[in-house]
Amino acid sequence: MQMMSVIASNPLLNIAVISWFVAQVIKTALNWAANGHLNLERLTGSGGMPSSHSSFVVSLAIGMARVEGYQSPLFAMTLVFAAVVMYDAMGVRRAAGEQAKTLNHLIGNFQDFFEFLKDHPLLDFDDEEFSADADDDMTGENRKVLKEFLGHTPLEVLAGALLGILIAMIYPL
Repeated sequence: MQMMSVIASNPLLNIAVISWFVAQVIKTALNWAANGHLNLERLTGSGGMPSSHSSFVVSLAIGMARVEGYQSPLFAMTLVFAAVVMYDAMGVRRAAGEQAKTLNHLIGNFQDFFEFLKDHPLLDFDDEEFSADADDDMTGENRKVLKEFLGHTPLEVLAGALLGILIAMIYPL
């Protein structure tokens, strides 16, 4: 229990966690407004507006600047860390999300095509050639859909960074 109170009393950690939480709540509310239904996965999921990763790391960097000063090596380290996280969110993770979207689409198209071939009257295929094994995760209802919300657009990263700056500046130190 003492360890939890030590962690909870760390103002920089509090700033970062509050910033992440506020970004996730905003993300969930915006998703609800856009889609007309509440998707609680958005409270913990990655991707979307604003970037909670950006909000988290930028609030930590600004909090560090407020505590240690802008000349501090600790501020420099957190700023570089924030830049790497935001670059990754816009680059590698976003590209992975786009690839997942494409793969999900292709797999769906292949399934439709094979169903068309299976039912075509001029083609004679064994049903076993096109039947999905119960353990096969790539076909039928058992197919695992790849997660498409992974990365962020530059606007989502910017919004998260601005939210992180705002929360870090208003949090009392």
